[in-house]
Amino acid sequence: MVAKILIVNGPNLNMLGSREPEIYGSQTLADIDELCRKSASAHGLEVECWQSNHEGEIITRIQKAGAQYHGLIINGGGYTHTSVAIMDALLTLSIPVIEVHLSNPQRREDFRHISYIGRAAKGSVCGFGADSYHYAISAMAKLISA
Repeated sequence: MVAKILIVNGPNLNMLGSREPEIYGSQTLADIDELCRKSASAHGLEVECWQSNHEGEIITRIQKAGAQYHGLIINGGGYTHTSVAIMDALLTLSIPVIEVHLSNPQRREDFRHISYIGRAAKGSVCGFGADSYHYAISAMAKLISA
């Protein structure tokens, strides 16, 4: 059986490629999804990439993830810094969780220095643009095989 991971992308990530490229780069979310599929395949994993701008949809998807996936990677977008509810949903999971960000929140505005999602994650990968996802998938492959 091939291990499956879910990648959850939060609000405004559907706007990648046109939204503040000086911060987030020029790659689209479709480009990043393709990078994730290739990276997962290289590690012998299956990946499903999913995005929503709605907090409740994200919470519901996280709640169902434990029964369907072996790991979860999440870029919570702006919800990273505000959503106790998403953190609580992540804390219910028995599968590993990795937080990912394109930019480095510690180098940005002070309010971005707090990550509720990070409190529920095994680790975080940030600041490497789209490659942050590749590094997170590599880390997840090690966590799943351990």
